[in-house]
Amino acid sequence: MSKKNKSLFIGLLIFVVIAIIILPKVFSSGEESNIGKNSGGMNVEIPVSAHIVMFEKLGNFIYTTGTILANEEVELRSEISGKVVEILFKEGAYVNKGDLLVKINDADLQAQLRKAESKVKLIEDREARQRQLAQGQMISKEDYESTLNDLEGSRAEFDLIKAQIDKTEIRAPFNGVVGLREVSVGSFVTTSTVIARFQNLSNLKIDFAIPQKYASMVNLNDELSFKLSGNDFQYSAKIYAIEPKIDPSTRTLRLRAICQTSYRDLFPGAFVNVEVKLKETKEAILIPTEAIVPELKGQSVYVYRDGLVNSQKVEIGLREERKVQIVSGLEESDTVITSGILQIRPGAKVKITGFN
Repeated sequence: MSKKNKSLFIGLLIFVVIAIIILPKVFSSGEESNIGKNSGGMNVEIPVSAHIVMFEKLGNFIYTTGTILANEEVELRSEISGKVVEILFKEGAYVNKGDLLVKINDADLQAQLRKAESKVKLIEDREARQRQLAQGQMISKEDYESTLNDLEGSRAEFDLIKAQIDKTEIRAPFNGVVGLREVSVGSFVTTSTVIARFQNLSNLKIDFAIPQKYASMVNLNDELSFKLSGNDFQYSAKIYAIEPKIDPSTRTLRLRAICQTSYRDLFPGAFVNVEVKLKETKEAILIPTEAIVPELKGQSVYVYRDGLVNSQKVEIGLREERKVQIVSGLEESDTVITSGILQIRPGAKVKITGFN
C-alpha cells in the first residue's frame, strides 16, 4: 500500500469512528426536540374552581379587642401619713357618697384644734369689748383693728387645723362598691398606700382602639357589640367618647363605649372582643380570600376569559371571615379562579370544574 493510500485509509477510518460517536446523539436530540414540541402542543387543561363576581351587601365591620372599665374607679389613699384607728366598711359592700370608710389617728390635731378654739373665743371676747370702746372713741381705731386682725388670724388657724383633721377621714367619693382592703387597724399608712379600690358599677365602659384608616368612619352614638373571651353571648354598647388624637406609637384611634345595663357576668378589667358596625355598602365586590395572590407590591387575582387565565392587579378593602372586598381591579360578572393557584400561570389553559 502506497503512502498516499495509507493516509487516505487512516482519514476514512477516523471519519467513520467520529460518525459512530456523533450520529446517535444527533438522533437522540432530534427525538427529544420532537417530544418537547409534541408535549408543548398538547394544551393540557388544568382543572380549577372559580367564583363569578357580583355585587353584594357589605356590612362593614371592624374587629378589635378591648377592656371593660368601671363607670368610676379610684384607689382609696390617705392624704396624710398616720396610723389607722378605724375601718368602717365591709369588703365588697355597697356604700353611699360621703360615708366614712377609714379613720386615721388625729389625737394631736384634736388637741391643737381645742387650743385654737380657745384662742378664738378669747380674742372674740376681747374684740367685742374693744368694739364697744371704739364706738365710744375710748380707744384708738388702730388698737381695735389690731385686735380684729388677731381674731381673723386665729380663726384661719382654727380652720387650717380643722382641714387637717378632715384629711384623716377617708370618705366615699361617690356611690359604689368597696373592694378588698389592703390594710388593718393599727397599720401605718402613707400617701402612697392603697387602702382599697372603690368602683361605681352602675354602668360599664368598653375601652378599645381601631386602626387610623377607619378613624373617619366612626361617630358618637355608633352601636357596637362585644363578647367575653370563650362566651358567645353578645352584649351591646354605644360609643360616647372618641380620643381627638391618633396614637403615634400604634397608629390607632382610642374610643370608649358605655354599656347601659350592668350584667352580673361582666367585671372591670375583663378582656373582650369588639365588633363595630360601620356604614353598610350595598354594591360591594366580594371574592373568596383564597383567590388573592400576594405580590411584592400589592395583590392580584387570576381572571378567566375565553378558556385562558390572566393576572389582574386588585386593591383590597375590608375583610370578612371568608371573603375580602375588592375596591378596584374587578367588575361585575368577572370570573375569578379560586383553586389551583400554584399550578397556573398567566396564559395557561384551564377547565372550570365548579363554582363557589
